[in-house]
Amino acid sequence: MISVNLRDNTMIVENVLPESYAEMLDVWESSVRATHDFISEEDIEFFKPIIIEQAFPAVTLKCVKGESGSILGFIGIHDCKIEMLFILNEARGQGVGKVLLQYAIQKLGVSKVDVNEQNPLAVGFYEHMGFKLVSRSPVDDMGKPFPILHMTL
Repeated sequence: MISVNLRDNTMIVENVLPESYAEMLDVWESSVRATHDFISEEDIEFFKPIIIEQAFPAVTLKCVKGESGSILGFIGIHDCKIEMLFILNEARGQGVGKVLLQYAIQKLGVSKVDVNEQNPLAVGFYEHMGFKLVSRSPVDDMGKPFPILHMTL
């Protein structure tokens, strides 16, 4: 664990265990519903089993929990690339994403991220944190029509 002091609140980045996957899926859904207005209900239902059965086990997962012990946000890393970063809607704007991203850069050597072009808040966040646009793909990894921006530090 690493403790990060941000605005006089200490946030601890922790490892994620498989028994937390269901809670993390709830965080993912909360985040997606708040920030991905281009994704339909059918898309959310399509992605849920893929995320919990395939995506979570394929990455190194770290999370930040609130005072109650519930997960406020998580990040998934593979080969120095952010594969996922999702923050519970109620926890957005409190520095959770920044703490997770800084941890990933400093401790896990992250230097790349793919972000949905249609999520301008995420694009702006990564640009603010120093990422630059390298290239663009018209579809996501599943071939769905969600343009992806490939960014690097």
